[in-house]
Amino acid sequence: MCVGVCSRVRLGCKILPLRINHTRHLKMIPKPTGLTKCRLIRNWTTCHFKNIYRHNQTKIQPDNTQYLDKEARLKSIEERISKIPLSNFRNFSIVAHVDHGKSTLSDRLLELTGVIKPGDANKQVLDKLDVERERGITVKAQTCSMFYQDPHTKEDYLLHLVDTPGHVDFRAEVSRSYASCGGALLLVDASQGVQAQTVANFYLAYSMGLKLIPVINKIDMAAADIPRAVEQVESTFELDPKDCLPVSAKTGLNVETIIPKIITDIPPPTGDPDSPLKALLVDSWHDPYVGVVMLVFVVDGHIKKGMKLLSAHTSRKYDVKEVGIMYPDKTPMSKVLAGQVAYVIPGMRDPREAMIGDTFYQNGHHAGLEPLPGFEEPKPMVFVGAYPADGGEFKVMNDHMENLVLNDRSVTLEKETSNALGLGWRLGFLGSLHASVFKERLEKEYGAKIILTAPTVPYKIVNLDGTSKIVTNPDEFPGADGKFNQVEMFMEPFVEAIMTIPDEYIGTVMSLCDNNRGVRKDMEYLTTGQVLLKYELPMAQLVEDFFGKLKGATKGYASLDYEDAGYQKSDIVKMELCVNGIPQDALSQVMHRSQVATRAREGVIKFREYLKSQLFEVAVQAKVNNKVVARETIKARRKDVTQRLHAADISRRKKLLEKQKEGKKAMKATGRVNIGHDAFQSFLRRND
Repeated sequence: MCVGVCSRVRLGCKILPLRINHTRHLKMIPKPTGLTKCRLIRNWTTCHFKNIYRHNQTKIQPDNTQYLDKEARLKSIEERISKIPLSNFRNFSIVAHVDHGKSTLSDRLLELTGVIKPGDANKQVLDKLDVERERGITVKAQTCSMFYQDPHTKEDYLLHLVDTPGHVDFRAEVSRSYASCGGALLLVDASQGVQAQTVANFYLAYSMGLKLIPVINKIDMAAADIPRAVEQVESTFELDPKDCLPVSAKTGLNVETIIPKIITDIPPPTGDPDSPLKALLVDSWHDPYVGVVMLVFVVDGHIKKGMKLLSAHTSRKYDVKEVGIMYPDKTPMSKVLAGQVAYVIPGMRDPREAMIGDTFYQNGHHAGLEPLPGFEEPKPMVFVGAYPADGGEFKVMNDHMENLVLNDRSVTLEKETSNALGLGWRLGFLGSLHASVFKERLEKEYGAKIILTAPTVPYKIVNLDGTSKIVTNPDEFPGADGKFNQVEMFMEPFVEAIMTIPDEYIGTVMSLCDNNRGVRKDMEYLTTGQVLLKYELPMAQLVEDFFGKLKGATKGYASLDYEDAGYQKSDIVKMELCVNGIPQDALSQVMHRSQVATRAREGVIKFREYLKSQLFEVAVQAKVNNKVVARETIKARRKDVTQRLHAADISRRKKLLEKQKEGKKAMKATGRVNIGHDAFQSFLRRND
């Protein structure tokens, strides 16, 4: 029998939905407490209402199937790892130049070992940042654990792939990543051959004793020349050509031959799970929910949840909240053993406490233990000033800026004040690419809301009394003040640049390097029709879009890598842009004396375009040590005071013009030019 409902419900009578089996559609019934207010169509009994009300109040029990499946999966992974001996562990990374297919090969290896399902959606799985996917580069080191069963012996192997950045700006992170590996795949593009970053990363990996397996990638391309690439690997790196593995990471061709080669050639990690804990910090990032997440290589001992860790360099103590492996995302385990690369959540709030290359011990069991070698503080080499376009937004943008640097502790952030732009920040980066990536993130997230000054490098000032100082802000550089006379010499950072170019562009590239104050150190002709050039260049020239000029001069065929070559004595000066004699500190630049004339002329002409004309004459000057080296004048706006005079009244005409001239002089003496933030922003953006 179907149950009816009231035809009319007064206000205040709550309606409850009910599915009635006989009619198979929803009915609306009144709550039992409000029945006296309703006129019923049928006779209802108390029993009916109790049953209906009880039916609506029944709670749906949660489905625990998914939770149980996850628990069973984690348990099976942990049991499988526990059965694998340390001798069956293999830790390896991939050494390659930019765009040689490193991330694509990583995707194929993850598919081959069953970590991810094959499909078109697997593109740069290990690249987590948007800028990594857009530019096709790796900025942050990532790791992933893989299981592999030998088809002949049926033995299980645990592989740890450490995906490292290839650029020299992240050299400290790369070296710590290599320290956690026993070998590496040396990836070479079959169509392009060996390039600059391949050479630089090879020497770094070779110096750390890694076993290198050459892999020739992109053999499916029409322009691929496998014999030439193999010959170049043999001549450049002195590796056996018989060990070269030709593969196509894009199509998956021959990729299955790589893992057996890794197992046979790369040695297992050396460590003792029963020894006191020693763990090397490879990388870290910030999670908004759990704080800092550390990526560590367990050299000796083990790490488990609840253990108290001790930092060797900061002496701070941390409680392990969670530990596990990346498979490919965070997969918690009860403990990780020696030889594994794992993530640890230590309850750390400040990312600056996680120093790349730091050693962690178990607190209370660290007596007599020495820190692992290789720790060094990151040293910023490129500095940029950042200011909000609207000064009233400083507090809000300060919070945003601090959040941006949470995931990149190698970025230094200091507050500073500019007379022209007000409150702002001084940002320090590891190199030109690092600065470019971070600036791209700033501009995408804030756009016109932020003003970025021209990049500068740290200069060393040696005084007559023997003291020295590193200056990162042009405003602090000695100029027209008396401090210039106290300086014995100025020093600027140099780098040793390695470039690979086609031999037909050698004259153009050498001219470019000479024009940028470069000194040639070595030149080597490769067997593939390319030339390997080594130049010593000032770091200041490198950050001024040297790579873009190099690409333009060689139609995109050149590649560049560099490493720090220390400080050298140099004739550098500070150039100031002044408006009516007042220096604009946001536009000050430090440069070599040979560049002053050209830069000064360009600077005053460009800045004049963004200044508004005044009722008095405005002088835009470029000064070096209080000496004007270039000048542009903005003529005053003037009223035609003689328009009502008769043409023959020459004496009255001269009197009015003289009076106007005196007024302009007085106005210029007391007048002040107000320069808007948009003028600075337009000038600096155009300079980029």
